[in-house]
Amino acid sequence: MNVSTATLLSTEPAWDGAFVSWFHAPELARGVEPGQFVMVHCSVEGLDPMFARAFSYYRVDGDRFAILYQVVGRGTRWLSEQPTGAVVRMYGPLGKGFRLPDDPGNLLLIGGGVGIAPLVDTAERAVAAGHHVVAMMGARSESHLLSAAAWPKEVEYVVVTEDGSAGAKGYVTQHLGKYQEWASKIYACGPNPMFQALADTLRFNGRRQRPEILMEENMPCGWGMCYGCAIFTKHGVRLCCKDGPRFNLFDVY
Repeated sequence: MNVSTATLLSTEPAWDGAFVSWFHAPELARGVEPGQFVMVHCSVEGLDPMFARAFSYYRVDGDRFAILYQVVGRGTRWLSEQPTGAVVRMYGPLGKGFRLPDDPGNLLLIGGGVGIAPLVDTAERAVAAGHHVVAMMGARSESHLLSAAAWPKEVEYVVVTEDGSAGAKGYVTQHLGKYQEWASKIYACGPNPMFQALADTLRFNGRRQRPEILMEENMPCGWGMCYGCAIFTKHGVRLCCKDGPRFNLFDVY
């Protein structure tokens, strides 16, 4: 873990109410695994909000990295309004990320809302390693979807919206269809109800895919000191920040 300051390079809209911010910080971009996260102090003096916020690495490019986030409170609002050149205190990379197979395979990436963030970096690494990738995103409406241009051109991008304004109508877990049969490995990130629905869908498909998920929990410290992100698994209580955020889907649901 590195404690450092990052220089804001740019902030651009990702979809309605969400943004992508790029930072220059060599120490924080070095050695990042797909699915890891960085803790960001979303205030000038770290007093309000007092605790840092956890953000998945969205993309990593040399000494630069990007995070994708939805504005939901004072911290993310503050971050979205910072000017280019602003210096932001951070520490990371943290957590246990996804494990990509050694041999090329068919990878299905499933994201719900802002949970799509770590899957873009995962897709870039997977394509570079020779895997075939399908990425599925579920969102409320077309205005809450990540652009297809954000993905490597080799990735098949499938969208599902709750109101049917783009792609199939409903929840992403209702439209796995042929993709769950095609996939040799499944990765997912999103809200807890999505994970429960995913477990109910995949539990008895006989594919033995051992899906890996990234849990989204409030992580005040990010490295296992505060116990604020404890979750119950079939192997006992685990900390999302220290033992995860990667877990086997069926160990939790």
